[in-house]
Amino acid sequence: MTSPTTDVLVVGGAGVDTIVRVEDLPVPFADSHVVPPIDTVVGHTGSGVALGCHRLGLATRFVDVIGDDHEGRMLLDRFEAEGLPFDHVVHPSGTRRAVNLVDATGRRMSFYDPRHPYDLAPDPALWRGPLEQARHVHASIMPWTVGALEDATTAGVTTSTDLHDWDGHNPHHRPFAYAADLVFVSGSRLSGIEGEVVADVIDRGRARLVVVMDGARGSRVTVREGGSFAVPAIDIPGRPAVDSNGAGDAYVSAFLHSWLAGGDARAAATNGAVAGAWACGTAGTHSSLIGPDELARQLAARP
Repeated sequence: MTSPTTDVLVVGGAGVDTIVRVEDLPVPFADSHVVPPIDTVVGHTGSGVALGCHRLGLATRFVDVIGDDHEGRMLLDRFEAEGLPFDHVVHPSGTRRAVNLVDATGRRMSFYDPRHPYDLAPDPALWRGPLEQARHVHASIMPWTVGALEDATTAGVTTSTDLHDWDGHNPHHRPFAYAADLVFVSGSRLSGIEGEVVADVIDRGRARLVVVMDGARGSRVTVREGGSFAVPAIDIPGRPAVDSNGAGDAYVSAFLHSWLAGGDARAAATNGAVAGAWACGTAGTHSSLIGPDELARQLAARP
């Protein structure tokens, strides 16, 4: 059997973000607000993980459904410029997009437009061909990508997913929570129930570990056979946080970079914390992704 040619196959999650910078969140009600220049950039979670892994030197392939529209062409142009292989099919509903409000401290509020019908089911050939050459599959939480996790598990390929701001109850997220080997989730809606939710994912699913990413509060990692530990958020000297868009995706990509190289969970989470902090230092989604040399330099500078 030939060796895999792809380190990470990312399935789903391409889109475009329009970034609106505001002074405070929530924004006071008014007929209008004058804001700094509004930018539209390649964004969304699959793009972030794929670009982040690619920038860190992992052989990465990305597959998804997009539209034949301006946003879709933005994606194609960015991925071609980056040298990121991107296989896609076109659907008439268009390309996913979001409007993200970002305040002066870098916090964001996203208004997400998924575009595609909830029951969209592309031909599994979209991911099954690339899966044959993959070491690891990361699935964004589009409904149809559960099939890629199931196929990867059947093929003996490791998997991951990011549940984003799951509240522990929304049934949409459960198939992903229980199907992936590495489960990432935001802590933003888990106050008071985090332990219960993490235990449920471990007990009912196949997760080897669950990572709760919680912004300035750092991250918390629970390993199926190794207990739990916390990794503090990282401040990078001379690079203050200005925009948290894409920080979680950067964390995931650097975690995978370390994990797939044989690093343990603590080392991988520390890598993720550095990459997430780095991503926050530039305005716009996925506009400044950390590379392997800078990641190594930042890790070496830590006490």
